Amino acid sequence: MATKQITIPAAQGDLHRPSGVAQYLTPVVHDLVALAVNGKQAHWHVRGANFMGVHEFLDEVVTHAQDAADAVAERIVALGLPIDARVGTVAARTTTPELSDGFQQSEVTVREIVAQLDATLETVYAAVKGLDDVDLVSQDIAIAVAQQLDKDRWFLFSHYAG
Repeated sequence: MATKQITIPAAQGDLHRPSGVAQYLTPVVHDLVALAVNGKQAHWHVRGANFMGVHEFLDEVVTHAQDAADAVAERIVALGLPIDARVGTVAARTTTPELSDGFQQSEVTVREIVAQLDATLETVYAAVKGLDDVDLVSQDIAIAVAQQLDKDRWFLFSHYAG
């Protein structure tokens, strides 16, 4: 009995697709990992008005950022490339702004985490745009990430919107 050889063609006929995907999605991973770490830092240090609502919702933001970072990183790895999301790499490359240290009133915490979300969303939307000509499956992943981050931003911002 002869063994049948299976040939898997390069998706979309582009051998450079994995590097193109990594080019756009790696910064997304860096920002999502930073958002998760900074969100937990803010969670531990929030004080004041709306404490419980902000404190608990920050855990949701962290979970969403971690889940999204995993999905995005696994897309890069699934295409055969490694991802560097070590703490030092993330700290050096994230676009998220620095958080204030120590305890913060909830107004400050919300403002700073919204800024974290805004920076991450800017990176994600750049990936969505760039991936349009590179890989639509990867673009769909970035769109899903943007959808969740937009919703998290809205929920968090609504704590203080007038």
